Amino acid sequence: MAEEQTTNPEETNQETPVVETTTNEAQENPEQFLKDFNWHNYEEGIDPVADEKLDEFEKLVAENFVETLDDQVVEGTVIHMTDRDAIIDIKAKSEGVISLNEFRYNPNLALGDKVEVLIDVREDATGQLILSHKKARVIKAWDRVISANETGEIVNGFIKCRTKGGMIVDVFGIEAFLPGSQIDVKPIRDYDQYVNKTMEFKVVKINHEFKNVVVSHKALIEADIEIQKKEIISQLEKGQVLEGVVKNITSYGVFMDLGGVDGLVHITDLSWSRINHPSEIVELDEKLNVVILDFDEDKSRIQLGLKQLSKHPWDALGEEVKVGDEVEGKVVVIADYGAFVEVAEGVEGLIHVSEMSWSTHLRSAQDFVTVGDVVKAQIITLDKEDRKMSLGIKQLSPDPWTDITSKFPVGQRHTGIVRNFTNFGVFVEMEEGIDGLIYISDLSWTKKIKHPSEFCTIGDNLEVVVLELDVEGRKLSLGHKQTKDNPWDKYENEFALNTKHTASVFEIVDKGATVQFNDDIVAFIPSRHLEKEDGSKLKKGEEAEFVIIEFSKEFKRVVASHTGVFKAQEMKNVKAVVRKAAKSASESKTTLGDANEALQALKDKMDTK
Repeated sequence: MAEEQTTNPEETNQETPVVETTTNEAQENPEQFLKDFNWHNYEEGIDPVADEKLDEFEKLVAENFVETLDDQVVEGTVIHMTDRDAIIDIKAKSEGVISLNEFRYNPNLALGDKVEVLIDVREDATGQLILSHKKARVIKAWDRVISANETGEIVNGFIKCRTKGGMIVDVFGIEAFLPGSQIDVKPIRDYDQYVNKTMEFKVVKINHEFKNVVVSHKALIEADIEIQKKEIISQLEKGQVLEGVVKNITSYGVFMDLGGVDGLVHITDLSWSRINHPSEIVELDEKLNVVILDFDEDKSRIQLGLKQLSKHPWDALGEEVKVGDEVEGKVVVIADYGAFVEVAEGVEGLIHVSEMSWSTHLRSAQDFVTVGDVVKAQIITLDKEDRKMSLGIKQLSPDPWTDITSKFPVGQRHTGIVRNFTNFGVFVEMEEGIDGLIYISDLSWTKKIKHPSEFCTIGDNLEVVVLELDVEGRKLSLGHKQTKDNPWDKYENEFALNTKHTASVFEIVDKGATVQFNDDIVAFIPSRHLEKEDGSKLKKGEEAEFVIIEFSKEFKRVVASHTGVFKAQEMKNVKAVVRKAAKSASESKTTLGDANEALQALKDKMDTK
């Protein structure tokens, strides 16, 4: 090195001023000199370098190398690829490595491509620089997502899969949530059709704390629809026919999409016929022509009609249809008073319950028909202007009352079926269409019946006798007790006045008591006739002898007395004494005064008792 300095005087001349300068600085400010002195270079024997050379070197380093700091995203170039990794040049001291798994979204990665990377590990065990493209994308993606949310920029996203309530969308490498309600303006039934598709979205919400992003595709559609909506609304007129798509079906109607404007077809405006649910007429996504029936002032609520596009069925009803014709139809509605039958699409007739059977004892319409039944009937009345029609079923069968006098003459016995009760009697069906009434008083000769249900039940077979027949009024009076002999005919002799009978007091009632002589005869004992010979009164369950003091066959009334039994005996005794006294007087010529004295003594004896 000494030879080089000798042969190269220019370099020696250049270094001399540096040494001199250093010496002068050390002499002038020794403390500062020691503080700034590069002891490392001195110990390593490194020659001093001029400042301008150092500046030039730092400039070259800054231009060609990057700082390998954490959380810093830099751009690198793919310079080599293996089966598993990509070698990236980021202008650092060494190249970095990234697994190809991080580029699955970009299967077309090639040499020379520019990629964003984040320095994950400065040096691994082999001294290799480890990079992450995925983390770099996330950092950059958040910046882009935040910017898109602030500016309203439209972004592209890849729908990865379904999740609860919506979809997961890849936006700039971030998993964003797409709610099901934000996929489209119309309800979505098949979410799977959107999986693995790329669509445009608008970032509508960001939660920085939980790193959540919510996107919407519906917001983009609504923006376009709003423009179309204003244009469509401005052109709406009543009676206008538009094409629409069935957007939603409810129990009360169908919502139609008219190209950005929604309208409702009420269930009553779908068909001239009665329907239970709109799904019987239309299907989702079906295209239909509808007519505008009405709308409010701002045209936000539009009432549509479908059936109005076809002629009213009553207007199409042929002239050949007339009163007396036999028609066939389906029962569509049942009410208590009758049933509505659809004889043609949109044309209904009412069968009143009174026209369902010849029976005068009316029942509910549910007893004859059910919804869905196909029945035959005859047209009774027809008013095409008011669109009303009344029908009858019974008219298709002969009137059973035509020959009623020959079938049910007065006095003849029959067996009928108990069909219904009233407070005053029992309705008995003799045959289909002929009902008779048994009044409660004609049920039994002896029993006092408060309500017919105490005597029989519905469905019982009951033997009856025709008591009266009113052909014009279509009324048939029947009797059941008349099928048996009247037991009061024999009781009239058995319980004649002054006859005596022994029985127990059955019940103490108001103003007296009752005594049951047999199954049919229950006698009433007035309170004053309950007195016994000793002055006390009979009690419930006490057996005694009674005398009949009143018997009414017509009113089925029997009145008896216990007191009358011994009173009658006493009267007999008085009469016997009188006869005896009279006889003795005639034989012994006793005076009349003596006889009176004897009678007075007997009377005093009775009073004492």
